[in-house]
Amino acid sequence: MSLAGEDVQHAGTAPVAASAAEAWPTPVQSHGPLFGAVHRQAAPTFKYLMTTEVHTYAFSVAANAILSFFPAIVLLLTITRRVFHSQTMYEVVLGLLRDYLPSNQDFVIKNLRVLAAGHTVQVFSIIMLIISSTGIFLPLEVALNKVWGFRKDRSYLGNQIMSLGLAFGCGSLAMLSIGATAANWHLLGQVFGGGILFRALAYFVMKIFSIVASVGIFFLIYWVLPNGKVPPRAVLPAAAVTGLLFEFAKWLYVAALPWLDFQEVYGPFSISVTLMFWAFVSGLMLLGGAYLSAAEHTAQQAPKH
Repeated sequence: MSLAGEDVQHAGTAPVAASAAEAWPTPVQSHGPLFGAVHRQAAPTFKYLMTTEVHTYAFSVAANAILSFFPAIVLLLTITRRVFHSQTMYEVVLGLLRDYLPSNQDFVIKNLRVLAAGHTVQVFSIIMLIISSTGIFLPLEVALNKVWGFRKDRSYLGNQIMSLGLAFGCGSLAMLSIGATAANWHLLGQVFGGGILFRALAYFVMKIFSIVASVGIFFLIYWVLPNGKVPPRAVLPAAAVTGLLFEFAKWLYVAALPWLDFQEVYGPFSISVTLMFWAFVSGLMLLGGAYLSAAEHTAQQAPKH
C-alpha cells in the first residue's frame, strides 16, 4: 500500500510503488474530526484484515505471544513477591490473569503459582521472554513498515535490539499498572474493608488501569516499531480504539466459547487452542489498529476537493 504522508517522506523512505499499492485497500479521504476515523476507515480496514498476508503475520505473532505469555506471568509473579515483597501486587497479577484468560482460569493460575515458587524458573523465564519477544516484534515490524509505506526493514540485529527495548517498555507499563492498582486496592481496603462494595470497586479500578496500560502498549508499538518516522498524534487514537476493542472482543470471545466447543474437538489440548485462537484474534486487532492509524493519517494529508 502506498501511504504518502509528509512524515513518511521526512523519514527518507519513498512510498510503495503503485503496483504494490494495488494489493492493499485504499483509505477513504477524511473530511471530518479524527474521532470519526473508525467510521470512515472501517471498510478499508476490514478488507485489509481479510488479506492472506495479514493472517500470516497474525498467526506468527500469536505463536510467539503464547510462548512469551507464561514466562511473562511467572516473571511478574516472581518480581511482585520477591523483589517488591508485595502480596497485594501479587494478588493483582492473579486478578488480571483470571480476568484475561478466556477459560480454565483456576487450572492455569494454580500451575503458574507452582512455577513461580521455583528458583530455576526465574532465569528460564527471562531467557524465554527474550527469545519469544523478538519473535513477536519481527513480523510486526514488517507488517507496520508495509502499512506506513516504509520500504526498508531493520537489520536482524537492529530488530532484536528494538524488540528487547519494546519488551522492556511494555513490561514496565504493565508493572506500573499493577503497582497503581495495588496502591488503590490498599486504599479501598482501608476505607471499605473487604465486603462486596470493596470487591466491586477493586475490580473496576483494576479494569481501568489495565485498559490504560493496554492503550499505552499499543501506542508504544505503533509509534516506535515501524522503521521510519511515525507522528505520535496519528497513532494515539488508534491505540485507544484498539485498547477498548480488545476488552470488548475478549468479552465476546468468552461468550462464544460454549458454541466453539474446543473441548469436544481437542480434548485436553483445548486450553492451548483457546489461548492460541485468542492470541490470533488479538494479533488481527493490533494490525487493524495499525492500518487504521496509517490510513486515517494518509487521508488527512491528502488534498481536499
